[in-house]
Amino acid sequence: MKTIATYSIKGGVGKTTSAVNLAFEASRSGVRVLLWDLDPQGATTFFLRVKPVVKGGVERLIGKKGSLEDNIRATDHPGLHLVPADFSFRHLDLHLEDTKRPTKRLAALLDPLADRYDLAILDCAPGMTLTSESVFAAVDALLVPTIPTTLSKRTLDQLDEFLAESDDRPTVMPFAAIVDRRKKLHRELVEDFKNHVDDFLPTIIPNASVIERMGLEHAPVSMTAPRSAAAKAYENLWADVAARLWT
Repeated sequence: MKTIATYSIKGGVGKTTSAVNLAFEASRSGVRVLLWDLDPQGATTFFLRVKPVVKGGVERLIGKKGSLEDNIRATDHPGLHLVPADFSFRHLDLHLEDTKRPTKRLAALLDPLADRYDLAILDCAPGMTLTSESVFAAVDALLVPTIPTTLSKRTLDQLDEFLAESDDRPTVMPFAAIVDRRKKLHRELVEDFKNHVDDFLPTIIPNASVIERMGLEHAPVSMTAPRSAAAKAYENLWADVAARLWT
């Protein structure tokens, strides 16, 4: 099972919309997908029409007898299952600290499912926390949405500096998100990212109303607006990611 996370130090960059749309694109290509919503806000869970409840909350899940199996939920999309968020995940760092190997706990929860799924996607809350470190140790790659602002390169550099000291460094795959091609600055910054950021993916996710409407539609963009530029962008982004995961 390949494992990736949609992650960024910054919030509001398109992590959750990317996670949901990539999970959908992967599942409809025949990949067996498990999507794990680690953000206590539960936006991924909301988009997929699943109740945001984990049995026993984060304390039970992270404890010695915790299991993802008990919390896997079907979605409306064949081949796509979800471990929902729970508001108790806001205390995830505290419960990880109580374990013997906190940065290994998320990986240990995923391991028993390796034969059941081809791909696990972890949708992460923003920030650099103990949970983040546990995610880094659990995944093969970090998929990092990068918005076209002057501070975004600095954020990527901070992540790279942190991972440089890690023994469990995942591959980092940044990509441009929430891009308005009508704006000269956006075009210039995206070009700069592509020229100066290692492994920057070629697909650009646009700033589009059909993505913003996901909260109303409770569905991936390719279902509600299949001919839109955004739907094509997510299809292409999945192709970019799959090519790197399985080569």
